[in-house]
Amino acid sequence: MRIARFSIDGNVAFGAVEGNPAPGAEGELVLDIIKGIPFADFELSGTKVPLNKVRLLPPVLPNKIVAIGRNYAEHAAELGNTIFDSEGRPDAPITFFKPSTSVVGPGDPIAYPSFSQDLHHEAELAVVIGRMCREVPRERVKDVILGYTCANDVTARDVQQREKQWARAKGFDSSCPLGPWIETDLDPSDLTIQCTVNGEQRQLGRTSEMVRSIEDLIVHITEAMTLLPGDVILTGTPAGVGPLNVGDEVAVTIEGIGTLTNKVIKRG
Repeated sequence: MRIARFSIDGNVAFGAVEGNPAPGAEGELVLDIIKGIPFADFELSGTKVPLNKVRLLPPVLPNKIVAIGRNYAEHAAELGNTIFDSEGRPDAPITFFKPSTSVVGPGDPIAYPSFSQDLHHEAELAVVIGRMCREVPRERVKDVILGYTCANDVTARDVQQREKQWARAKGFDSSCPLGPWIETDLDPSDLTIQCTVNGEQRQLGRTSEMVRSIEDLIVHITEAMTLLPGDVILTGTPAGVGPLNVGDEVAVTIEGIGTLTNKVIKRG
């Protein structure tokens, strides 16, 4: 099931997306409005609205976004970093937070921060947590996942390089586009991830190239903290990150999910 969060006539609701989500076919999609919220038992109302008559919102408003750095070896290498020890074993995952205020939805602008001159795109698979959990054993990881969506871990690269903490570089307002919806029925182990800027391909990778699997990441994260329904985990970006400029349109496409598109604007 594809679950979207949307607004119509000033009201916000969740709906199940029905129809063909292929590019160019969006006009055929409809939303069956959900009774309740997707983090508990719910029913479809049978009341349907065309997708092109609503505004899609971020599919969730997370309490926290836990992000993973350097989870693709080629991406780590392109920035001059190593993620393996002398015996070829992966280092412990790099984790950091993006605040809830960094989240925007499909079609929303990315505001170029005034304190940076080197903004980069980072296409990522995002995991949406479906239930409160901590100390999750590997065999129970699938039980705590609601589904998956597209993410762009927009990064002020120059700020990241000169500041020891990444809070400003990766946590500024509009630095975490999410969407367009949550796909609940998906095997995330080997999906194509692509990023284009103004239609030109910048990133192309597969989730099978992750150094640490989604199971590894959730076990690691929940050893330290409780995850709540709607929390999001960003699983890392493949190689090919690069600059964004005011006026650029950046699109993240993940196989089996869809495309998340945003335009970069000057911060007002």
